[in-house]
Amino acid sequence: MPKAASLDTADTATAPLPVSYEAALSELETLVGQLESGQMPLDQLLSGYQRGAALLAFCRDKLKAVEDQIQVLDGGQLKPWSGA
Repeated sequence: MPKAASLDTADTATAPLPVSYEAALSELETLVGQLESGQMPLDQLLSGYQRGAALLAFCRDKLKAVEDQIQVLDGGQLKPWSGA
């Protein structure tokens, strides 16, 4: 079975986090696709999972920071999203 193109998770597990939410999300989406494909070698699964957990925490922190800023701008009240 051919291997899917993959990130070198041995290196990325300890690599610094991306500088932006968008870069982290893109890397996380790629990594999840690789993990779900079943094409990732067993020895890379753990490091891939660890990297994914770190990226997820990074994205959550960025979203929380933005939410906190919005609350400050809205006078402490988080308003429901209207979508438009």
